[in-house]
Amino acid sequence: MSTDPDTALAALRFYTTPAHACSYLADRQAVTLFADPGAKIDTRTYTTLSAHGFRRSGAHIYRPHCQACKACIPVRVLVSQARYDRRQKRIWNRNQDLSVTSLPPQATDEYFDLFARYIAARHADGDMYPADRQQFQSFLVQGRTEARFIEFRLEGKLLAVSVIDELDDALSAVYTFFEPREARRSLGTHVVLWLLQETRRQQKPWLYLGYWIRQCQKMSYKTDYQPIEGYINDRWVSLP
Repeated sequence: MSTDPDTALAALRFYTTPAHACSYLADRQAVTLFADPGAKIDTRTYTTLSAHGFRRSGAHIYRPHCQACKACIPVRVLVSQARYDRRQKRIWNRNQDLSVTSLPPQATDEYFDLFARYIAARHADGDMYPADRQQFQSFLVQGRTEARFIEFRLEGKLLAVSVIDELDDALSAVYTFFEPREARRSLGTHVVLWLLQETRRQQKPWLYLGYWIRQCQKMSYKTDYQPIEGYINDRWVSLP
């Protein structure tokens, strides 16, 4: 008999990191709360943790735990009511020539080369630059059995990879990297639209999109997907 997820959650130990520089907001310190990395967390418990605002990075399940700042808001799209604006419909139609395949996570030269180009083009000012293979392995390949790599290809050429977790009641977008030289395709947007369709196909109610910070321009795109909910004061509420 499987363990009740709330009981398993109550039995988990959690640890906090020392204060460190915030990756998103300048001049702020951040503290992160981690679920015990040595604990055996099954899919039901991981699903419950996600419903309480936790995310995954590699093998670690975490959420922000900053006492003086509540800027990081977990967000999820209510898939059954998702609606696309004109721009999103154009992007969806523009990318119908792409083939899509779901595969187990793996470290290949092809994946890493695309990841490195993406980091160099989009995040050269961040702590992930320059990309290295160990970082790629620990961040995206290692982790959990729920993870999948979703490939997007054009006539065999790899254009994008979305790393997702398949939860009991949701898909969770862990990270997406794509070909920066294909700006016309708006691949980041297309991937989210595809994930919305796939979540609906799997008859799951939510697509998790990670954390949203109102003051962070790189995260502003997340509220383009409506209706979207944020986990604020320990409950999910609608965001504008």
